[in-house]
Amino acid sequence: MSSDAIIDRRAIPAGAVESQWSAPDGHVIRRIDWPSLSPNPRGSILFLPGRGDAYEKYLETLHQWYLAGWRVTAADWRGQAGSGRLGDDAVTGHIEDFAYWVDDLAALWSAWKAETQGPHVLMGHSMGGHLVMRSVVEGRVDPDAIALSAPMLGFFGNILPNGFMHNAAKLMRRFRGATTPAWKWSEKPGEIPIGRINLLTHDKDRYEDELFWREKRPEIVMGPGSWGWVERAYASMRKVFEPGALEAVKTPVLLVGTSNDKLVDMKAIEETATRLPNGQLLAFGKEAHHEILREVDAVRDRAMSGIAEFLDRVVPAK
Repeated sequence: MSSDAIIDRRAIPAGAVESQWSAPDGHVIRRIDWPSLSPNPRGSILFLPGRGDAYEKYLETLHQWYLAGWRVTAADWRGQAGSGRLGDDAVTGHIEDFAYWVDDLAALWSAWKAETQGPHVLMGHSMGGHLVMRSVVEGRVDPDAIALSAPMLGFFGNILPNGFMHNAAKLMRRFRGATTPAWKWSEKPGEIPIGRINLLTHDKDRYEDELFWREKRPEIVMGPGSWGWVERAYASMRKVFEPGALEAVKTPVLLVGTSNDKLVDMKAIEETATRLPNGQLLAFGKEAHHEILREVDAVRDRAMSGIAEFLDRVVPAK
């Protein structure tokens, strides 16, 4: 079902509430909530976007879950979108350690879970999917079900073991500087590079939604990650794949990925689905780029239907 008729993707829905949440250390993080349509909601979904993302990109999907009866929340990661910056400039994405993000998610999860009705579902896209998986592996959150879109469990194009690549990233961080951009973005900081759409989606209109929001809300603009981010990403991914880590996760997990992804590693997603005791994979091919939830209707509808069917099976409506 195309949701074009359901929501204006370039406006905050009337029923959604934007607010701020303070992490335990006082860092202010932006969030958006859809209070339930019913006093007895289907349950509650907390969604976390990817690196350099903003929740504005997912309004269509979030609102669709809301219309299906869920109470829905999404939030930024500290240091990106409308939640400040941690590097030396306004567009480079930097973090000293992914553990900060895990701590933030754990605290947000605890507070959010106490104020919402179950079952409680945790979702994430790309880096958000990685951080959801790491937080579950470390026992920091306890969702009833998990759904991950193109989770960043490995980087596309790595032909050498992650341990080798991690050591190379350590050298780059040391010699180039932790906050230095790790890849070229464009001649003008924050400007969208030509051809970027071909990494993300086949849907030109949905892609241009992001450009609209970047112009309307310039504070959400972000470019490349730092060398510190790259090095810490490798360290964090290695934690998730430690022997026995994934095998200890009993939560039902749906992983949605595409072999056509040129940003994250589909083989790592497939391995994760195999190692998880209750893992399930919804796989796409050349018809889908990285942002599966922002793809053309035929792809997106299949993904959304797959997520709905998964949730109906593992956390059925009462």
